[in-house]
Amino acid sequence: MARDAAGSFLCGFGRASCQKFFAICLLSLLLSHVTLAQPSAKVNPSIASQRPLWRAGEAEVVIYRIPLLSYTPGGRLLAVAEARKYTGGDAGPKFMVIRRSLDDLGDEWEPMQVIVDDGYLTFDGLNLGNIIVDDEKAIIFIMFTVCNHHDGCDVTSTKLIRSLDDGVTWSKAMNISEQIGTQVFAPGPGSGFQKKYAPNKGRLVSCGHGSLYTDGIYCLLSDDHGMTWFWGGSVIGIPYGQEKVEGDFVPDECQGVELPNGTIMINARNQYRFKCPCRIVAWSFDGGETLPIQDVYQVEALIEPACAAGLLYHRNVLLFSNPKSTTARVALTLQWSYDNGTTWNGEYQIWDKASGYSTMTAHPGASQYIFILFEKGITLTTESIEFVRVSLYEDV
Repeated sequence: MARDAAGSFLCGFGRASCQKFFAICLLSLLLSHVTLAQPSAKVNPSIASQRPLWRAGEAEVVIYRIPLLSYTPGGRLLAVAEARKYTGGDAGPKFMVIRRSLDDLGDEWEPMQVIVDDGYLTFDGLNLGNIIVDDEKAIIFIMFTVCNHHDGCDVTSTKLIRSLDDGVTWSKAMNISEQIGTQVFAPGPGSGFQKKYAPNKGRLVSCGHGSLYTDGIYCLLSDDHGMTWFWGGSVIGIPYGQEKVEGDFVPDECQGVELPNGTIMINARNQYRFKCPCRIVAWSFDGGETLPIQDVYQVEALIEPACAAGLLYHRNVLLFSNPKSTTARVALTLQWSYDNGTTWNGEYQIWDKASGYSTMTAHPGASQYIFILFEKGITLTTESIEFVRVSLYEDV
């Protein structure tokens, strides 16, 4: 019997019962090799504080989209967004804007700062993106792409900026396409990470997706603190090199986390609802160098309307945020798992109306708080980008 993406990749095409059986078997096998660290307490979330960081129309910008959020080496928070100058579309000219918190909890924030301007004559401007923190060197990176859609331009560039002073100032962009080539690579959106455990401790990992025709999950890796980058593992969309239609297997925008045994989990948008309107998960056991197809499966418990989502591993709990709906981008919900995603043990609704892309972060260590940044509105997801501080373990 042929093997599919849940441990029986090809048998899943038209053989739902076969796929489900092998998915359960493979997931059990995978997680038998992942040592479970027990959470110190059961999750009992509550919103501690919230505030908008950007609103549509502010600073003469049409909308703000694609939120990124990270802790900084100095103990603050860094929020990043695309400021779309003239239109709300993914192509077109943009600013890259940031806000830095004045404290560790995000209660006060510095004014908006523009750190990249792609110009006013650009047809297909910058697109975010991943924040990657190198804790060993106290460097913050932002990886982004230019000409991702080939709209009025022909060559895609993957670029990297860095800050050595906790996000106060930023370098000029380094074009890493000179190292990796010019194939379309859209990082994240959300966060990359630095591996804290073997194998390849200290490696920087940035995963994202490809183009309309070559979509799928791809990872970029660096073993020299971001000076050079090389391709790691990938999960290719099917059919490869062709325009996709509803029902095709196309993992898309994604987020990765490292578990305490060094295993990498990647959680991806299921762009064309292959088998179900739910998330696709891939695993790497070699520091992101490979993403074996036999270690790819779907998570029917994590439903989605095809949207970028947040993923975070904090205090031995796996956390996931997205619009919990199969039909619309509404109802941003936080879900959690005590067993690395084998089961999902609870959920907490952050917002019940229009909800789009989301991302999460937490300070290293045993903080009770996590932080969520998401696209929020009453009727449209592009009305604002909202920051939320969530207490995981007690009412505040």
